[in-house]
Amino acid sequence: MIAIIDYGMGNLRSVQKAMEKVGGQAIVTHKPEDILNAAKVVLPGVGAMAPAMEQLQSLGLIDSINKSIAEKKPFLGICLGYQLLFESSNEGGNVKGLGLLKGAVERFSNDVKVPHM
Repeated sequence: MIAIIDYGMGNLRSVQKAMEKVGGQAIVTHKPEDILNAAKVVLPGVGAMAPAMEQLQSLGLIDSINKSIAEKKPFLGICLGYQLLFESSNEGGNVKGLGLLKGAVERFSNDVKVPHM
């Protein structure tokens, strides 16, 4: 089973449909025990790191994410979900991430043309 982590900041049903389209059995969940019992984990996300980290903390999801990665389960971070895996972000100040990947997420400077996707 694939656990898609619901912390209130992502297009979860689209991710679930994509997983099911390729034959995966996926559930959308905010329960730590579902994440720990899953064979694979997806952390999607849209938004900024500070409120996302607050949500993960308030829902008690950080330990289950850390344990899943420590157990070497296949783990996919999408968009903000990938950014959350790093040590920090400078978007909205210096925000601490999960620290599972070394490095900092940095916002592009205003003079760089960035495509909107």
